Amino acid sequence: MNKNNILVLAMLASLGLPAAAQKDTTVFKDQLVDVGANVNFSREQSTAAVSIITNKTVDKRSDKNIGNSIIGQGLGLISLQNSGNYAAYNPTFYVRGLQSLSGSSPLILVDGIERDINDITAEEVESIQILKDAAAVALYGYKGTNGAVLIKTKHGKYNSQEIKFTYDHLWNFMANKPKFVDASTYAQAVNEARGNDGLAAKYSDAEIAAFQNGTYPTMYPNVNWVDEAFRNTGVTNKFNIEFRGGAKKFRYYTMIDLISDKGFIKNFDMNDGYSTQNKYVKGNLRTNLDIDLSETTKFNVNLLGVLAEASRPGNSANIWDMIYSVPSAAFPIKNDNGIWGGNSTWDGTVNPVAQSAGAAYAKNHSKTLFSDATLTQNLSDWLDGLAATLRVSYDNTSNILENHSKGYVYGMNSATWATDGTATPGNLFTGGADTAMGDGATTNSFSKRFHFDGGFNYNNTFGNHSVYSQLKWDYEYEETNGINTVIYRQDASWYTHYGFKNRYFADLALVESGSSRLAPSTKWNFSPTLSAAWIISKEKFMKNISWVDFLKLRASAGIINADFLPNNTWTYYTQQYTMTGGTYPFNETWQSSFGRTSLDRYATEHPSHEKAYKYNVGIEATLFHGLDVTLEGYFTRHNNIWVSSDGKYTDVIGQDAPYENGGIVDNSGFEIGLDYNKTISEVTFNIGGNFNYNHNKIQEQYEEPRLYSNLVQTGHQLGQIYGLKAIGLFKDAADIAASPKQNFSTVQPGDIKYLDVNGDNVIDANDKCAIGHSTTPGMYYSLHLGAEYKGFGFYCLFQGTGLYSGVLNTKSMYWPLINNTTISQYYYDNRWTPANQDAKFPRLSNENNANNYQTSTLWLVNRSFFKLRNIELYYNLPKSLLEKTGFVNGAKVYVRGTDLFSLDHMDVSDPESYGATNPLTRSIVAGLSVTF
Repeated sequence: MNKNNILVLAMLASLGLPAAAQKDTTVFKDQLVDVGANVNFSREQSTAAVSIITNKTVDKRSDKNIGNSIIGQGLGLISLQNSGNYAAYNPTFYVRGLQSLSGSSPLILVDGIERDINDITAEEVESIQILKDAAAVALYGYKGTNGAVLIKTKHGKYNSQEIKFTYDHLWNFMANKPKFVDASTYAQAVNEARGNDGLAAKYSDAEIAAFQNGTYPTMYPNVNWVDEAFRNTGVTNKFNIEFRGGAKKFRYYTMIDLISDKGFIKNFDMNDGYSTQNKYVKGNLRTNLDIDLSETTKFNVNLLGVLAEASRPGNSANIWDMIYSVPSAAFPIKNDNGIWGGNSTWDGTVNPVAQSAGAAYAKNHSKTLFSDATLTQNLSDWLDGLAATLRVSYDNTSNILENHSKGYVYGMNSATWATDGTATPGNLFTGGADTAMGDGATTNSFSKRFHFDGGFNYNNTFGNHSVYSQLKWDYEYEETNGINTVIYRQDASWYTHYGFKNRYFADLALVESGSSRLAPSTKWNFSPTLSAAWIISKEKFMKNISWVDFLKLRASAGIINADFLPNNTWTYYTQQYTMTGGTYPFNETWQSSFGRTSLDRYATEHPSHEKAYKYNVGIEATLFHGLDVTLEGYFTRHNNIWVSSDGKYTDVIGQDAPYENGGIVDNSGFEIGLDYNKTISEVTFNIGGNFNYNHNKIQEQYEEPRLYSNLVQTGHQLGQIYGLKAIGLFKDAADIAASPKQNFSTVQPGDIKYLDVNGDNVIDANDKCAIGHSTTPGMYYSLHLGAEYKGFGFYCLFQGTGLYSGVLNTKSMYWPLINNTTISQYYYDNRWTPANQDAKFPRLSNENNANNYQTSTLWLVNRSFFKLRNIELYYNLPKSLLEKTGFVNGAKVYVRGTDLFSLDHMDVSDPESYGATNPLTRSIVAGLSVTF
């Protein structure tokens, strides 16, 4: 084999795993990368680690915002779906996993300004860039420590006009709805639990029979609260229209988007004049204008207005928490006299149906304005290649909560049993009161941000040398509701990009950043970043290798500063005081009648700030005229992390120890990407995926001295679960007697048996150790497939996780009967009994069993999953047919499915959301898109 072929194959030998891909007509090496320097470099020229999601794939889920639309996409981006009602559910994002004890959330940018991703719709997005290494985030100052997600919105096109209308109708279904036992089974479970605890039975055989046969439905009810409170389907409608075009010196893009969602509340229409349905309505209006004021002066303005309204039953009642609390035997939905059910044990204010139908509603209004304007002046008349740029932005968001909820009377008759075995109504318990609907309103949150930046750019080419350089100053003011929430930040930066023969590239970023959050002596800090790239495919020795179209090697290193606060404490660098009164004046004997003032936490003597040392090596390639490959390897060290120094000092100091910059966390990993596009005859197909592996380790956190090595958390990863190692369930008294004593509570057969980890022959908190993995996945991967033939096509995206653990501690579902809560059918069927010694779960207990309800490997669950995130079947109508209309340029009809199935290790819950909250939803979508 040719030695050059051997060299190339050796460099690409590790690129065998699938990775991120987005089908697009833009050649991979020509994709544009933006690192915040007022210039776009092609991927070929860029030295930064940036993955790109194009607008071809951002709207395949018909979701409410761009954040939910890109789950599973973007090499290096970890996106985890969350639960909640439609208005509230939004994903959690990480760039390259967990990174610091201070937090790991990435910076979210919309058109270069920090903004809320939840306000942006998929339709208005041109591309999304995942900024991962120091070279990609250097110019964002203190805020880029954990990476960034840059959303770029659409703009107009010169000398064109286009109108596009899209409509989506969604049928939504709740997946993995919890199943709780019926009333008679609940009563038997309570009796069994009380028997296990040495207590008398609570329910007689006659009462259990009454629950079962429904003879006395108001005194011995049997209510399936899930089915009575919620219907099976919800409905969402999405309308979107886009106007895009321009003339010779003017470009415009305008979008109007409207979403209306009606949730799963079953009895929403029982009142005249209003609905208690979970409802959400949101309207977006965007206008982006680009104006050529002259041949040398360009002006751009981006405006977005968002109005949203969310309604919930009652005073924003948490119906699902009630579902997970109230047994089917607790009380009837309503009594014979028409009042809602409730009693002295289970208060009527937790009646799920009463709260969803009889307590009126609360409504939240959200108003958002995003605005920014940029003026660019070409100064080539002074110096060839010189330009100046000014940008100003102002954003404002507020939320107003209207409380229109009302109270209601509830009650329940006790039962009186006669000697003949019949029951009659006894005393009537009543509570609550009928009240008028509320009319209060309050602003419960607001935020505003002002941003200004200005600078000079220089861009020129001298023979084989190309130079782009920028001097820029940024200023930002941010305020949110609360105390000590005003933040001022400034950045002075010098960025230079150098190219030689369009083959060798180097970038240098020097940034001096200031922040009002930091102590006076540490407000300003310096961040240098250096990166380089080598286009190997342009070397002479590559000319005869026809299967290599593009091959680039790049590397970066840099220091990125952060202005995180220790425990969100602004005054960490001054002495803290505790006051028991509102003021602290002292009299002549140093006493105060207004309360006492005492010394609190010590001040930090030599404060610093958190720093991230980032290193990255990457390979990008296009092979075989269609196979795009990306490989990334990285290492980041966060040091000077704020931690409490309690573990560094003894209690002899007499006060809380100061916060100190003592934490160190290392994060490393690799990413592999592959995307293949091919057209064979009339069939075009695309296949790709992504694979991300990341691992972090806490190197230092000033942890307190531990009595045993198994208790030490330093050296483990962020989000690590700690607990006891369960080695089974006690079989009998002999098994208990032969085992080390367990000190949490008195154990019985059927209780959890733990391993004596530290070897002291006693089981207690000192036997806890690291178990399982982190609560954030260490592996994250996806696979997508797509094909099209004569207008017919399909697209599907699968996404999975690995090295991902959780603890099954949800009340009633896994920890039942505590404080009169209910019990799931799953637990009941898998509980320990003398006849079921090999059960999955311990014996029932009617008390808060301290031994069994410890975090342990018995409750540990593997949260790894593989999900079908979305699938689309579509048909593009033929051009020949559309041309006959004279005004329709394109039309597409489609059917989509989102989150239709999951392969995982959990029998009755979803690994992404298994708490006492809304189940995740699955959706079927019918849609139409027409372009004029």
